[in-house]
Amino acid sequence: MTASRYLMRAVPEAEEYFDEIADDMVNRFGIPLAEAVARVNQHWDGKTFDSEDDLIFHEMPEFWADLLYYGDGVPYWDPEADRSMWQPTPPPPAGSSAWTL
Repeated sequence: MTASRYLMRAVPEAEEYFDEIADDMVNRFGIPLAEAVARVNQHWDGKTFDSEDDLIFHEMPEFWADLLYYGDGVPYWDPEADRSMWQPTPPPPAGSSAWTL
């Protein structure tokens, strides 16, 4: 059994969902996968996802990708929003346990 790239205890469906969120950040924002995974780890640090019915699944991966990348200040949630003036939040600090890749 291989170790997970995610620090949270999670059912396989949640880990797949985290992958979708990370992949969306890589594809839309052009960040490295390692940073995207670190952002996921930092955001949900200490949480447990024991069910595929968790509330995180009530939002699309794109919602979480925007939140993890831009923070709470997302002015407009529409997928077609012009994000050219939005400022991303800093990634987790170097040396943080969030960096698993």
